[in-house]
Amino acid sequence: MTQSAIIKLTDKKPSNWQASSNLSFHGDEIHIYVEESKLNLRKIQQAGRKIEGLGVINASLQGDSWCEHSQWAFAQGFSKVGKLEAIEFTGDEATVKRLNDKQSAYAWARDLINQTPSQLVPETLAQSALMYLKDLAPDHVSGEIISGDNLEREGWTGIYNVGKGSINDPGMLIVDYNPSGNPEEPIFTTLVGKGITFDSGGYSIKPSAGMFSMKCDMGGAATVTAALGLAIKSGLSKRVMLILCCAENMISSYAYKLGDILKYKNGVSVEIANTDAEGRLVLADGLIAASEFGGEMIIDAATLTGAAMGATGGEYNALFALDNDIIAKAQQVAVSENDPAWHLPLETFHNAKCPSAFADTANSTTQKGGGMGGASNAAGFLSRFVANEGKGWLHMDLSACYNEHGSGMWAAGATGSGIATITGLLLEQ
Repeated sequence: MTQSAIIKLTDKKPSNWQASSNLSFHGDEIHIYVEESKLNLRKIQQAGRKIEGLGVINASLQGDSWCEHSQWAFAQGFSKVGKLEAIEFTGDEATVKRLNDKQSAYAWARDLINQTPSQLVPETLAQSALMYLKDLAPDHVSGEIISGDNLEREGWTGIYNVGKGSINDPGMLIVDYNPSGNPEEPIFTTLVGKGITFDSGGYSIKPSAGMFSMKCDMGGAATVTAALGLAIKSGLSKRVMLILCCAENMISSYAYKLGDILKYKNGVSVEIANTDAEGRLVLADGLIAASEFGGEMIIDAATLTGAAMGATGGEYNALFALDNDIIAKAQQVAVSENDPAWHLPLETFHNAKCPSAFADTANSTTQKGGGMGGASNAAGFLSRFVANEGKGWLHMDLSACYNEHGSGMWAAGATGSGIATITGLLLEQ
């Protein structure tokens, strides 16, 4: 197979075509068959995966049958490590620009998530995100990183305690994207991302198999940063804050322990029942800060629970909110972007599902996986740290963010799932 190929969509299936196949080969061209009356994006993505597996390095999409959605479906299947920006799109100038911008933002996030935990430590993650956004809008982006003991001094107890057991200092990145240049400009949205660059589980240590892919535990930080970057490329005119909660969850004589009690800036005390439920501890700081900033929306994203993966099969991200309006809006955007997401239960009573005899709440339970309804219980914990009874707050548990193994739909590694939904919410008028 040639290293470069022209890829076309067709609804004309040759008479000698095998019924089980939707591909045919014509010199340097590969044709993907789709029924005239039905554009099956899932089958197009699968075709992209098959074509990449044939050794094609660069794909040029040509012909009038491609639309924006079908091209992006192909791109999701075709892209993999080393081929994250290997597609030439077709269409009018505006369509090609949108697809190129999207491909670039996804490539940045996927490359970051795929990096090894020794390459990407908390400070590197924060610096990479800040420089990525500054390069996109140097006149409108400012930021600061609070790190190490300064976190404890300023009261960011979750990030500090989760990260203090590592030789690599934890940090909180705060970015202000303000295209108006007016320091009094109201904030539209604050994005919060979980940035655990490696998760050993701490003293609640993971088994080797469960630890193998934990370089991806900063997927939430990469996702919200790439979403903001893509929105900026798309002309975002509103002020948006970004908070990344970055730490390495390691074991040492300095590491936090089961039975410790953390006291947060908003007054909530938390007993540590499981050091492997660290993501919600760092996000709590981010949500407190986001609530202090105010704004119409707070969106947090995190590779938070295995329970969400069990519920969605890893093909959908899980959505949680106490605000029905933002859930409806998020689902509508997810559908329009073909970025699968599913609403899982969250009610006010879920914040009491991790009880403690010694603090306001525990960070989990001592049951494996946090017990029944673990993803909802984690979201309930987070709800304690948002203002206004959760109005405008959306929590995304990124259960489709990363695949340890390749499949018929995806190459192994990061997927970029969730970026399009968050970008769409930022650009909604």
